[in-house]
Amino acid sequence: MPEHHTILGGKVHVYKRPNSSLWQCSSFFAGKNRRTSTKEESLSKAKEIAEDWYLRLRGKLRDGEIKSEKTFREVSEHYLREYDIMTQGQRNKRYVDGLLHGSCREMLIDERVQKQH
Repeated sequence: MPEHHTILGGKVHVYKRPNSSLWQCSSFFAGKNRRTSTKEESLSKAKEIAEDWYLRLRGKLRDGEIKSEKTFREVSEHYLREYDIMTQGQRNKRYVDGLLHGSCREMLIDERVQKQH
């Protein structure tokens, strides 16, 4: 069974992958699973590096370097996958496709809503 430890109250997982001597760390943070290698063989050093990594992630989120919102592209692609079920053939798909392929696709949903108000 692979070795697995948690730190910071379970917010960060430190583990080894099969056939690797190096420790990895992961966390579900700002809506996404994030992972990195600690590049350490020592568990105690790996835990220190994992804690620093997590605290840097928190700083980046606070400073706006990590966006936790979905982009318009992500939402529109999800909508297109669900389109036929939602409309039951009552809308022309080319019309909707045209709306979703404008220059605002990469804009974050939060930012787009704020600009409208």
